[in-house]
Amino acid sequence: MGAWFVMALSAIGRVPVPLLTLVLVMAVLAAVHHAEVVAHKVGEPFGTFLLALAVTVIELGLIVTIMSAAGEDAATLARDTVFAAVMLIVNGVVGICLLIGGVRHGEQVFQQSGVSASLATLSALTVLTLVLPNFTLSEPGPVYAPSQLGFVATVSFLLYATFVLVQTVRHRDYFLPDQPTAADEDAHAAPPPRRRAILSGMALLLCLVAVVLLAKTLAPAIEAGVSAIGAPRALVGVIIAALVLLPESVAATRAAFANRLQTSLNLGLGSALATIGLTIPAVAGLSLFMGLPIALGLDAKSTVLLFLTLIVATLSLGTGRTTILQGAVHLMILAVYLFTTVVP
Repeated sequence: MGAWFVMALSAIGRVPVPLLTLVLVMAVLAAVHHAEVVAHKVGEPFGTFLLALAVTVIELGLIVTIMSAAGEDAATLARDTVFAAVMLIVNGVVGICLLIGGVRHGEQVFQQSGVSASLATLSALTVLTLVLPNFTLSEPGPVYAPSQLGFVATVSFLLYATFVLVQTVRHRDYFLPDQPTAADEDAHAAPPPRRRAILSGMALLLCLVAVVLLAKTLAPAIEAGVSAIGAPRALVGVIIAALVLLPESVAATRAAFANRLQTSLNLGLGSALATIGLTIPAVAGLSLFMGLPIALGLDAKSTVLLFLTLIVATLSLGTGRTTILQGAVHLMILAVYLFTTVVP
């Protein structure tokens, strides 16, 4: 409620940036708490899927709103947001989880079959949407022709829908831990009552909406700060994406700390898949319907970093066991991505 009150104040007057930031952090922590209650009630992998889906749908609404208002100035918004989200999740969230889990527990294990399926789907989605546009011939530049855009958007949605079917119905066991760990207290605790789970689900939605709206409210201050230090405008998209992804990041980190790496990977990789599988079809539909330009192809530097990320993720998560080394490698790639964003 406090977050909504502060946003109401910001609509009628100026609210200090530190207060907005504090309320944002509180909304994130509240969202994580309610997400864990819902996840405990519905079980894995439904809990992590619902959190990833909720955040992505709200983030998608924010992107579509900005694109509709900005018109031609938002041609690269979807590309920059999706790429930033993938890099922050696969290198940042996954890297922190592997590092924290390795420091606290030495070696952690997970279901390789589910993670491999996630990475295969993620690789296909990222290359088809962010790399292939640079090599098609129907339209010059990093763009798809309208027919190509519609086809790739359909393929992306079908790939994501198939992944969701596999994760939640056909092969749900691929995304469950082999056995509960001693550190996982939730494995033995009784699920919360249905009424509490429903209330937590409603509160989770309100908290997530508050996080996105607060991030949007902070955007002008972030843009001013980025301009003041002379950094490229692309850094704004990275910061906004990081703020929007905070609830999932905190939830994934807490799961890794409790030796539930499978939950962390379900959250992280599932969120990256939802970001591409839902965002690209939606913005493609908006582009085709309203005639707005949309550039999806990455530049050469970003393409190299994307391929490096996918290769390293496939290798580091290819054995079903992780240590601090894999976490450190992912975090170093994230550091390079952030640095080259500021100093291109």
